[in-house]
Amino acid sequence: MKQFVLGAGLATAAAAVGIWLLLPVAAPVAGDSGAVAIGQKVYAANCASCHGANLEGQPNWREPLSNGRFPAPPHDASGHTWHHPDAQLLAIIRQGTSKIVGNGYQSDMPGFADILSEAEMRAVLDYIKSTWPERAAQYQRQVSGN
Repeated sequence: MKQFVLGAGLATAAAAVGIWLLLPVAAPVAGDSGAVAIGQKVYAANCASCHGANLEGQPNWREPLSNGRFPAPPHDASGHTWHHPDAQLLAIIRQGTSKIVGNGYQSDMPGFADILSEAEMRAVLDYIKSTWPERAAQYQRQVSGN
């Protein structure tokens, strides 16, 4: 009987290890200091000219300009970036706002797919998210399914 219990225990342990090895490796955690540092540099070089050096956005970002387009919104907690899931934010960074919103919507936000790597885009998002207060970050993780 002892051999049966021992054998069953070893078989269960082996199965558990096998299942564990088949699980996908987790992506780097948002807020990783290396990704945040890279994101801050990429943001400064590619995003700050419109969205502000301190993520503050352009003045009156909720009101359309004379051309019907909206000023660049802030990415700090005063804006609405944290209301959106990661997938949507990355799609906007990749393709630009007009492409994502569709229906003839015009925006000055270009897509960066031909300029930034996927890792750089994710790092920018990690940087932005690292500046949010915990309540905003928690909400955004929830809408992102994280």
